[in-house]
Amino acid sequence: MAKRKRRDPGKKPFQLPPPESKYPIATIAHYGPDSRTVTKIAVGVVNQHDMVLAMERWAGPDVATNPGIKAQILAFIGQHGAKNVIVTDGVIGCPHEEGLDFPEGEDCPFCPYWKGKQGSAAHKRR
Repeated sequence: MAKRKRRDPGKKPFQLPPPESKYPIATIAHYGPDSRTVTKIAVGVVNQHDMVLAMERWAGPDVATNPGIKAQILAFIGQHGAKNVIVTDGVIGCPHEEGLDFPEGEDCPFCPYWKGKQGSAAHKRR
């Protein structure tokens, strides 16, 4: 009969890696004209100091299902050495950028669904 090796009582059975080893982190955010339609994906990579190391955006009607775009996103994440990935649970806002596509502090004129729900316009109402 084989003898089982006993675990050293002073040794932890599992140890989490140090916090700094979890970085860089990639974030994947989905945007669209409503809560169900994805027309833009933004991927950012941040370090342990929340400094953005890289940011890339993909847009189009089939952005969430296009295998070529999925491959590009995976390559981008790999290229920047992300050790963890965080993905939004669904669409989190309209694909237009405040201050770029419409004036800062206003609702997006192109996405009525998001009126009052995002950006600095929503924060003013609180």
